[in-house]
Amino acid sequence: MTTAIESTLQRDSRVKKWEPLVWLLAFASPLLLPSHSLLISEIAITALFAMSLDLILGYTGIVSLGHAAFFGMGAYSAAIFAKLVMPDPLVGLLAAILLATLLGAACSFTIQRGSDLTRLMVTLGVGLLLYEAANKLDWLTGGADGLQGVLMAPVLGLFEFDLNGKTAAWYALVIASLFFVLLRRWVHSPFGAGLKAIRDNRLRAASIGIHVSRQIAIIYTLAAGVAGAAGALFAQTTGFASLDVFAFDRSADLMLMLVIGGTGWLWGGIAGAVVFKLLHTVISNITPQYWTFWIGLFLVVLVMVGRERLLSPKTWFGKKSMDSRLCGNDKREGNAHE
Repeated sequence: MTTAIESTLQRDSRVKKWEPLVWLLAFASPLLLPSHSLLISEIAITALFAMSLDLILGYTGIVSLGHAAFFGMGAYSAAIFAKLVMPDPLVGLLAAILLATLLGAACSFTIQRGSDLTRLMVTLGVGLLLYEAANKLDWLTGGADGLQGVLMAPVLGLFEFDLNGKTAAWYALVIASLFFVLLRRWVHSPFGAGLKAIRDNRLRAASIGIHVSRQIAIIYTLAAGVAGAAGALFAQTTGFASLDVFAFDRSADLMLMLVIGGTGWLWGGIAGAVVFKLLHTVISNITPQYWTFWIGLFLVVLVMVGRERLLSPKTWFGKKSMDSRLCGNDKREGNAHE
């Protein structure tokens, strides 16, 4: 049994043939689309943020509506560190990750027990508390005006942040890709297998010797640190941190991204962030007042049709020859509806 599990984990952890091509295209995108470098940077940061939520939602089954608390902690920590201590982006990034991780460790004890509704309220309450704290401590955080004019030193002393956003885009892509590799090793390890067991059946996981409370505390703490890294990148690449980083909308949008891309696999957070940000940008340029309507309509179609069917060639072109894996998904989905 142990050998079978190890072989499965090794097979799942192998790099797919298409993955290097995707990352190569991502790193080439600031050169191919120089006018959209800032958008590329935003997508990379949002993808990293989505992956952090997927660790606790998709792999552990913990629902959270206050994940923006760790994002905001990372953003304000990096901004304050740059203004008061030193402007080095990498050192500031490490400091922000450390503080967000400590916050996650403290909050991990609040989600050990209770139902999903209890966790929703607890995580949401933590985000609201940090929002009000940042608003009241205006001598440190700038209050409602936020911290503006955060100047960063060149990355590694060589690459200055330019107005076009190319350095910001590559900086965010490098950090996001490094975390992706690290998270991939986590979720395809015995530790990750234990998380999936907790997600599927907590009582059964405990009965086979998995320390459920400890596993949840560890992954929640790690996810907080990753979210803090995303927040730090946001503050460093934009040059400011405001109360918006703690907003409920940010956590809600993150849930929508995982609905679009799928939970329980890291590429789902990346795909969801790309689709959501592109839809947001394109639709808001066409109809600024009603962009949420069209995104909502897209989500309704996605849920009603199903992700597999929506992406299937048979749905759009009526092709009979399909990939066997997609065929299997369609058959299972059809049986479920019956």
